[in-house]
Amino acid sequence: MSDSYDDEDYMNEEEDLEESQEMEYDDEDGMDYDGAGVDDEEGDFQVVPEKDKVKSYEVECKSLTADEVRKVMRSSVEYVVSIFGLEPDVARMLLREFGWNRERMTEQYMENSSKVLIKAGIEQDAASPISPVRSTGTTQLARDASTTRKLTRKPTLSTTTPQSGFVCPICCDDAPPATLALSCGHQFCNECWTQYLEGKIRDEGECVVRCMKDGCSILVPDSFIKDTADPKTYERFEELILRHYVSHITHLKFCPAPACSNTVSCHAAAAKSSLDSMVPTVTCGQGHKFCFGCSIDSDHRPVLCNVAKLWVKKCQDDSETANWIKTNTKECSKCHSTIEKNGGCKHEFCWVCMGPWSEHGTAWYSCNRYDDKAAIEARDAQSKSRISLERYLHYYNRWANHEQSARLSSELYVKTEKKMEEMQLTTDLTWIQVQFVRTAVEEVLRCRNTLKWTYAMAYYLDKGNEKELFEDNQRDLEKAVEDLSELLESPIEAETLMDLCAKIKDKTVYVQRRNEVMLDDTALGLREGRWKWNSPLP
Repeated sequence: MSDSYDDEDYMNEEEDLEESQEMEYDDEDGMDYDGAGVDDEEGDFQVVPEKDKVKSYEVECKSLTADEVRKVMRSSVEYVVSIFGLEPDVARMLLREFGWNRERMTEQYMENSSKVLIKAGIEQDAASPISPVRSTGTTQLARDASTTRKLTRKPTLSTTTPQSGFVCPICCDDAPPATLALSCGHQFCNECWTQYLEGKIRDEGECVVRCMKDGCSILVPDSFIKDTADPKTYERFEELILRHYVSHITHLKFCPAPACSNTVSCHAAAAKSSLDSMVPTVTCGQGHKFCFGCSIDSDHRPVLCNVAKLWVKKCQDDSETANWIKTNTKECSKCHSTIEKNGGCKHEFCWVCMGPWSEHGTAWYSCNRYDDKAAIEARDAQSKSRISLERYLHYYNRWANHEQSARLSSELYVKTEKKMEEMQLTTDLTWIQVQFVRTAVEEVLRCRNTLKWTYAMAYYLDKGNEKELFEDNQRDLEKAVEDLSELLESPIEAETLMDLCAKIKDKTVYVQRRNEVMLDDTALGLREGRWKWNSPLP
């Protein structure tokens, strides 16, 4: 501590600390606070706000704007520049080559810089069969070692006025106003370079652009693109660089919502192994929720990413169509055609025992082979298939019902607006005072999304006490949601309006708590390894 820090400063800090620790007291226990208290070393009680706590089913994340991500990206470039004294263009090209892993890039560059520079397309391999086309006039590209090292330190742009006899290898223009060449020395006219960069960047979406010479591995530096291409092309190039950076950083992911440019950083879900014990649902700065760990662009809590992908695939592919065919049809023993009992192929056989019809004699309508082993096995297989289909439809129908309810959210919000206006006209409530109706609707939609995915999880849960407890929580939440939905659909009557408002508020709080219980218990079960699956997870 410095000598200038006196007792007066210390007392001022103590007063500021006391002002920041606000506590509310009630009549019952003398203390009411929003968060959990923590005793420090001096015995003072510090209040931790509830909103700052991370629940068991939540993950810590941070939303970043595009400018903030570019700032982080520039810091990586500046780090490489400060270590090796390279130009920013060279540093960016090296980092892109190594997937923005600056530690791995630094290690390999220190081992063999020439090999790394050649691999990254910054220097040309001396053994390359592509010989550079030297510039005419006053610009000459010396190929000795010292000049090569200088070009590596700072990629050069050779702009010349071509002498008579030069023909652009691309457009065959024998009198271009000016030509451009990279460090490799291959010259092309300015117009060809502009069109080439526009095609590569804006049409093909490439952020790694090489020399136009066939077989040349030299990369086009960023400064070359900025000076040569039009502003829209360079703006698109910067966007592609940003996407390239985010796609290679494991703890970064773009928000999948349309027209949203935010990026979310989530270190907890960076490792794939962490997805076996958590559902990394994150929120961007615009309030869009999505899963950080998989390609499902929505909140699929409480089910794991692998289980959610299995369920989505099962609902989308033809697996259940094949199951239905197996349950309701049989295969002809002669031509192996799949037939139903109301029609089929030209071959005659018994539908019960699958044996030839000619062997049944006069027993045309009563097969005497019910006890045959083959017939028993066929009937058992058909029964199992039918049971499997009914089980799937049980969970799918409930999953689809909640999904359909979520899709109708726009209509529900319109009804809510009308109901809120009707409440204002019927009573003296203000617009602020009727906002609890919108809160109730949002809670219903949030809980329906939870319920939707609980049915996907229940389908893959193995039988046992844990599944029964899970379904108990599921049933309680579903009943509470349906009760709240029924209250929201109730007609507005002046005599019972205040009672209805109180019921909606109370039920909204109860539904919120049941949803938290559902998510919290499932998240803890994933961490503790309590859930057992009836199918192997990918």
